[in-house]
Amino acid sequence: MFDYKGKNVVVVGGTSGINLAIALAFAQAGANVAVASRSAEKVNAAVKLLREANPKGTHMGASFDVRDVDGLTAGFSQFNVHFSQIDVLVSGAAGNFPAPAALLSENGFKSVMDIDLLGSFQVLKQAYPLMTRPGGCIIQISAPQAFVAMPMQAHVGAAKAGVDMLTKNLALEWGCEGIRINSIVPGPISGTEGFNRLAPSAELQERVAKSVPLQRNGLRQDIANGALFLASPMASYITGVVLPIDGGWSLGGASMAMAELALLATTRAKE
Repeated sequence: MFDYKGKNVVVVGGTSGINLAIALAFAQAGANVAVASRSAEKVNAAVKLLREANPKGTHMGASFDVRDVDGLTAGFSQFNVHFSQIDVLVSGAAGNFPAPAALLSENGFKSVMDIDLLGSFQVLKQAYPLMTRPGGCIIQISAPQAFVAMPMQAHVGAAKAGVDMLTKNLALEWGCEGIRINSIVPGPISGTEGFNRLAPSAELQERVAKSVPLQRNGLRQDIANGALFLASPMASYITGVVLPIDGGWSLGGASMAMAELALLATTRAKE
């Protein structure tokens, strides 16, 4: 359905999980794709997969931490050398762990804020001068915690709420230059590190599936399909949107399911 031949796509955090699926989907659609994460080993492995998905494309990777401005600057300089301009940026770096607020350390809270919120801002700021004008598209990967209260997720909720407001503010500021920016909010996605951490057994994951109106957990390809759409000409009049791709989970099941998981985790910790 989508043709990205000749387009340059950068996926920050694109070496695993949902973000890697997004990177591969763009490569399969013909794009030149660059990925970045902290692990050089993961970057190399992801670039290999991109080349297999689209041998005719130009693919590369860079290793940096989104909290390190110097590293970010160096990484985006590499992207600039290879691509000259960025047509699509996916900002997907994230950190999360379940923790009750009363026991959450200041460093733990700050770490998630630094990766999810400050890191997102710094990625977007580095990418801004390189974005195609007009026609550039930015997609941020958010989370339902941004607008659905969940136990043991106070730090993530605060960070991701900031990410979504960043999306809306920059949609206003950069729209006049022809740059669109939207957020995708994934639901419970099978086979991802984050979901496995929050629901670490098949039984718990099945319980989560039953809390989703569509009665299944999502696939990484579901999120990749949303990214392909948002970056396409079919979405050329969509900006500043926070789009849940979650089977309706955020309509009510998310909060209930997470409360149950938190109760089970607390009970097992006491045992």
